[in-house]
Amino acid sequence: MNTGPRQALALPDFPWDSLADAAQRARAHPDGLIDLSVGSPVDATPAVAVAALAAAADAHAYPVTAGSPALREAIVAWFARRRGVAGLSAANVIPTVGSKEAIGLLPLVLGLGPGDGVVHPETAYPTYAVGAATVGATALASDDPADWPAATKLIWLNSPGNPDGRVLTIEALRAAVARARELGAVIVADECYAELHWAGEDPTPSILHPDVIGDSRANVLAVYSLSKQSNLAGYRAGIMAGCSRLVGEILGVRKHLGLMVPAPIQAVMTAVLADDAHVTQQREVYRERRAVLAAALEAAGYRIDHSEAGLYLWATKGDDAWTRVDELAGLGILVAPGSFYGAAGAQHVRFALTATDAAIAAAAARLG
Repeated sequence: MNTGPRQALALPDFPWDSLADAAQRARAHPDGLIDLSVGSPVDATPAVAVAALAAAADAHAYPVTAGSPALREAIVAWFARRRGVAGLSAANVIPTVGSKEAIGLLPLVLGLGPGDGVVHPETAYPTYAVGAATVGATALASDDPADWPAATKLIWLNSPGNPDGRVLTIEALRAAVARARELGAVIVADECYAELHWAGEDPTPSILHPDVIGDSRANVLAVYSLSKQSNLAGYRAGIMAGCSRLVGEILGVRKHLGLMVPAPIQAVMTAVLADDAHVTQQREVYRERRAVLAAALEAAGYRIDHSEAGLYLWATKGDDAWTRVDELAGLGILVAPGSFYGAAGAQHVRFALTATDAAIAAAAARLG
């Protein structure tokens, strides 16, 4: 029997808390704060979602953890139509309470623990490593499949990347899947920004595409979110899809833990997944904001790296990220330092496009 004191989870400090001083300085700007530090949508939730929410408001019964039949059909149809992934069935998909909880909890859900390895991108959203920490697994930041160790049990890819907007090619995805199969590891692609692509008309490649995985989805999953494409961040609407065996395992754990997407949100998800028009409209809004901010950053001496897709510009002047954070705070602009996303980002800052047209224009003017 362990009679010692309770030990809290050994988790890192929440990165954005360290921006408090910079935020205070930015708020002191005579023309006010322009917050480009967080990718939280500012545009209106589309009418198709609002109508679906209202119609489903009488939700007296518990929702189905696996998702309603209509929702699962909508997810399957969306993957076929928008991601080029045909042949999925209801057994291959499940809704989640946003994508972040699905990402953070997956090591627990898969039964990982001490001695197990979790690989994530070198420049990465912190939640991959936090998920590993919650179960005592070992996180490794690595982009080279050849460097992934034998103890690896879970591999995270992120394309388009947050924070850097990097898009993995079919060939890169295929190489990662091949290495995962050699290791017997589960491989998951976080594809939450897939519809926000800035080069060409087609969405970014999915790990579930047959050109990547061939004819087997075994041990392969994709994660998606409606927060960005549909301005539903406040609704918490995410998706996991892929290997039916893994989806079944995940469903079993979620049933026990009560991780159910509320019924009205399931109705909203069903509606927005069937409507491509609002996604196209929102993407063009972001495209215009991106053009304004990118031009201003380059005129101000920044180099923009990657950023081929997603809601951010990954920019550098070749010096310490916090130097830029402080300088920009003096202009009333708050951004996220690249060091939030690992050592590889120490000289970059992340500018979010999730601000109003007026705020983006004002930020561009201040940079000049």
